[in-house]
Amino acid sequence: ALVVLGVVILNFLLVHMAPGDPASVMAGEAGAGDAQFLAQLRAQFGLDQPLYVQLWLYIKGILSLDLGFSYRNNISVASLIWDRLPATLLLTASAFVFSLVLGVLLGVMAAARRGRVTDTVIMSGALFFYATPLFWVSLMSILLFSIFLGWLPPFGMETVGAGLVGGARAVDILKHLILPVVTLGLFFTAIYTRLTRAAMLEVASLDFVKTARAKGVPAKQITRRHILRNALLPIFTFASIQAGQIVGGAVLTETVFAWPGIGRLMFDALLQRDYPVLLGVFFVTSVMVVLVNLLSDMLYRVVDPRIEVKS
Repeated sequence: ALVVLGVVILNFLLVHMAPGDPASVMAGEAGAGDAQFLAQLRAQFGLDQPLYVQLWLYIKGILSLDLGFSYRNNISVASLIWDRLPATLLLTASAFVFSLVLGVLLGVMAAARRGRVTDTVIMSGALFFYATPLFWVSLMSILLFSIFLGWLPPFGMETVGAGLVGGARAVDILKHLILPVVTLGLFFTAIYTRLTRAAMLEVASLDFVKTARAKGVPAKQITRRHILRNALLPIFTFASIQAGQIVGGAVLTETVFAWPGIGRLMFDALLQRDYPVLLGVFFVTSVMVVLVNLLSDMLYRVVDPRIEVKS
């Protein structure tokens, strides 16, 4: 709770320190930029209050789960985020599972074939996707798989106006989901691949693994039960951190693919200087990060039975 409160205060101060004024933006779009109209807009949305008063009112609203009112969309911020949140959770959860499973699999393959062609190819690919900007990979995937090959839809979450229901709608959403998930997940796949390979090579040099080999335990069993099981600990630690970071990567992905999630909502709110929406998205994502890290701390006992909980 204290971490979330600190994030709320810091985000509020940073957003209000940024250049730009919501009242000026709205007045300019309305074609009336005179001082009287600007003063009316600031009074209407409470922007004429001192900063500490605005902060106090915002914290009071947060404590009652009132995230404020969107200037531009004329709707409560909570309703706006609630409508967009399922799309972001679908995208980020799918990308997280994709990157974790594929990254661990490639890391195991690279570690098992250390110094061979397979290891070189896997690590070169991991380095390429780690160093390549996410938006470039997204744009190139649209050009290749949507424009040139025509295999997958380029934008949106589902086909507009198709009126699909049931299984047909689920298949349509899945087709739209493939490109965003793969492009968002490849960056983190590269990290998991490198981390898994390094962790497995480190564990493979320990004494208990040498003892298992000396006893004649099959190589596959050593890899699966002895090396990989112990190498998963640093991977689990990083995965708990990455689960929160992946929401930040979703901003670029959702913008490029026009995915209707909170990442795209945050980008639009930034351009429109819609402060309540920005702060609402920051609050929701910070709560998600805190909850994911809390859950990961609780799951450590499952991953590593040697860890005990002391009162």
